[in-house]
Amino acid sequence: MSSPAALELLADGFGRVAETVSALVHDADPRLLSYQPDAASNSAAWLVWHLARVQDDHLVDLAAVLEGRTAPAGSGEHRIPDGQEWQQGGWVDRFNLPYDAHETGFGQGARAVAAFSVTDGHLLGGYHAAVHQATLAVIGSLTEADLPRIVDRRWQPEVTASSRLVSVLNDTTQHAGQAAYVLGLAERALG
Repeated sequence: MSSPAALELLADGFGRVAETVSALVHDADPRLLSYQPDAASNSAAWLVWHLARVQDDHLVDLAAVLEGRTAPAGSGEHRIPDGQEWQQGGWVDRFNLPYDAHETGFGQGARAVAAFSVTDGHLLGGYHAAVHQATLAVIGSLTEADLPRIVDRRWQPEVTASSRLVSVLNDTTQHAGQAAYVLGLAERALG
């Protein structure tokens, strides 16, 4: 498959996630968005926030490496890339969550998930829409030579730009599906 075709497929895949997220949160009942099937489960609202945060974080990091602003992360290194919509777009203040400003939700336990209080579907959808536009800009800036470049050295095999993009697309697709499932459970439980 040629790189332009691969990039078109990636853009289409992320577009489908954006459509799913928009449909899930648009005018959604806050009770349904915050519903947790049990105390250790994620709510649909948390899942949408988390998928957007991971996408924001990973795509900004990928772009920084490909633009030469930073080197690929090394073993044991964790860094927080500059330029995320979360901080740059002021979303961190609008959400006003009880988390560190750089939190993405990765590895959060039941207590942290239960502390998630945002049930405004328009806020959730707005943040994801901003992240989606930034994602399309990153994908649109890529060249064929960028796809095999190493963007993260913490894993074996080392992570290329193409594998990072597919990984994030896979992650966001799964979380959007999980959010839809939880909303379905909420509709049955809460009527």
